[in-house]
Amino acid sequence: MATLHSAPRFTQINGLKDTLGKALGAHLLDVHEEHGELLFTVKRESIEDVLRILRDDHKYQQLMEIAGVDYPSRAERFEVVYMLLSLTTNNRIMVKCSASEDTPVPTATTLWPNAGWLEREVFDMYGVLFAGNTDLRRILTDYGFEGHPFRKDFPLTGYHELRYSEDEKRVVYEPVELAQDLRQFDFMSPWEGADYVLPGDEKADVPPVDEPKTTETPKDTGAGKKTDEHAADKVSAGAPAEEDGGENAPAPEPTEDQPARAEREGKTTDTAEATEPDAPDNDAGGPAPAAGKRKP
Repeated sequence: MATLHSAPRFTQINGLKDTLGKALGAHLLDVHEEHGELLFTVKRESIEDVLRILRDDHKYQQLMEIAGVDYPSRAERFEVVYMLLSLTTNNRIMVKCSASEDTPVPTATTLWPNAGWLEREVFDMYGVLFAGNTDLRRILTDYGFEGHPFRKDFPLTGYHELRYSEDEKRVVYEPVELAQDLRQFDFMSPWEGADYVLPGDEKADVPPVDEPKTTETPKDTGAGKKTDEHAADKVSAGAPAEEDGGENAPAPEPTEDQPARAEREGKTTDTAEATEPDAPDNDAGGPAPAAGKRKP
């Protein structure tokens, strides 16, 4: 019996590249497959038109995410990536455009209302501006925060630190002051063959080894046919412990004489009398103490 499922099958991307590329036309700069998904690079000023074409004509109904990427060495250092989902075909694609600090990207809030929060995240973390977004404010960092934390040139410690001041009885921001410069750690294992001397290794005084000592023939190690013939021989054969010992060996004589002890008087059952207390001097005419109790 065939089982029907309400979820659609995954759409194969074979042929989808040419179909969508032809639909985008002059807006498209590049398209290629990456991790089983299609990635379209379009002109920045055309991003709103591209997203509208994909939503209305090719059934990519949902905007799932807007992400940012920073490449400081590029003239337009930022990339804005839009991730779209088609509920009809159960297929995802990515669309991206490049931008700089001074070149705003057209907003997608005219197509999807949730783009407002997503664009605010990219603005907060990277500093990318979105033209047409009427509420472009920080969303993850605090009020008065300086800089954009996801930029590659943003310091790991930030510019300011937040703490509670006991003197002012409030939270204060202060410039970061480090007791020492931020150290850069190298986690390369020395077993992977580093091309430099690791810190501390220069102190090790290891004599150089020109040629390791090796054994090339069995004669050098003492092995061989002659050695194998005597491998089962007992090394302890003929030793006093081997000749004198064994299961039938007589018991050894005592090493010292014990003087005869005198026979003990009495029996062990007579101990009750031995523990009887002595009769006290009862000059006062008082009764004698009970048996088993000692005189104080």
